[in-house]
Parts: sequence; structure tokens; C-alpha cells
Amino acid sequence: MMIKVYIASSSGSVAVKKRQQAVVGFLEANRISFQEVDITNVEDRRLWMYQHIPPEKHPDKGNPLPPQIFNGDCYCGDYEDFFQSKENNTVFTFLGLSSPPSVKDSES
Repeated sequence: MMIKVYIASSSGSVAVKKRQQAVVGFLEANRISFQEVDITNVEDRRLWMYQHIPPEKHPDKGNPLPPQIFNGDCYCGDYEDFFQSKENNTVFTFLGLSSPPSVKDSES
């Protein structure tokens, strides 16, 4: 399964941009393979994201904001869920991954 991070590349919100950068930066730093899915100009992507987020994760008003994280078609969570998993050192479980990617020993 592929980790997908739904983002908005042209968000006017500084908070959304920072949250997106935090998620993407963490995945890159930990060599976790992922795909960014930009919902800015593609209505089908935005609708798919909204429809696959559980109802209890939708805000009282408006739509869920990026970043939203999926493993394939399975919803993992939003930024708050990601941040909590980072704090608890459970990111791989949160992402539905069995373990950190292996790093080859460079001394062999």
C-alpha cells in the first residue's frame, strides 16, 4: 500500500501550509515512501478525500482541511492524529506500516 498525503498546494492558510510541511518533512526524513495528492485544482481528488474521511472526523462547519493521510484507500488520520502518533512514537502503526524502512549498512 502507498501512503498518500492529501495537500492543498495553494492554501492561503499559513497553518495548513506548516502542517503539510511537517507531515511531508517527517515522511521524507524517515524515508517513508509516499505520494502527495494535490486537491487544489482537481475536484475529483477533493471529493474522494472528503468521502473517505470518517464522518466523526468532519468538522461541525465546512470541510476537513489538509493534510489528510491515507494508506491506500484506508484513512489514517489528519494532522492532529499524525502529531499525536509522533508524540507517542507510534507513527508506523498510525500509517499502517509494520516497521521503519530498513537502512543498508554503509560500512559493508
